[in-house]
Amino acid sequence: MTEIATNAVAREPRRGRPRGSYAKTEGRRQEILAAAFEVFSTSGYRAGSIQDIADKIGLTKTGLLHHFPSKEALLEAVLTLRDEDSWAAAGIVTDNGMETLNGIIRLVHNNTTVPGLVALHCVLSAESTDPTHPAHEYFKRRYNWVRDVGGQAFADLDRRGRLRHGVTPAAAARQLVALMDGLQVQWLLDNESVDMAGELKSFLGSITTESF
Repeated sequence: MTEIATNAVAREPRRGRPRGSYAKTEGRRQEILAAAFEVFSTSGYRAGSIQDIADKIGLTKTGLLHHFPSKEALLEAVLTLRDEDSWAAAGIVTDNGMETLNGIIRLVHNNTTVPGLVALHCVLSAESTDPTHPAHEYFKRRYNWVRDVGGQAFADLDRRGRLRHGVTPAAAARQLVALMDGLQVQWLLDNESVDMAGELKSFLGSITTESF
């Protein structure tokens, strides 16, 4: 869910550690994350195993765990990368309502170029509704944050008199998140007939007086 941003997971090398060794380690971490992304997005978290991931890049299970101490840590790294890359690429800001919403439209459009990212989100967000799932708290925090971002955007439009009568910022934010998630599932099933960005623009145009 991929374009993997090295700086999202890279750590500073230990003092005196050879640069070549550090670069090689980080390169291996990127390979692991790419393989984990593929396994988790196709098989889900529970069905996808550390051994499956290791096999994809010719590592032993022990070798993989040298870079990521647990399956849970690997999942968190994959999810964090997914969000950091996606939101950064969209250039989303939170202090201007229109800029934020246009950034979200760019994000949705960009998602059509990375179906694996969309699949990973859909699979893991559904699995994580189980309170025992290791990503349960992550997705709770993520949805709270996304609703807050949307709520701030719509509140800014409301202050400017650009939100249609009867629409509240909090409700609009919830509806926006629900629409985006629902469109992703429909697009994965039939991406020829579902225009996610177009549907999103239509929705935003219906609850604001802005043009998208």
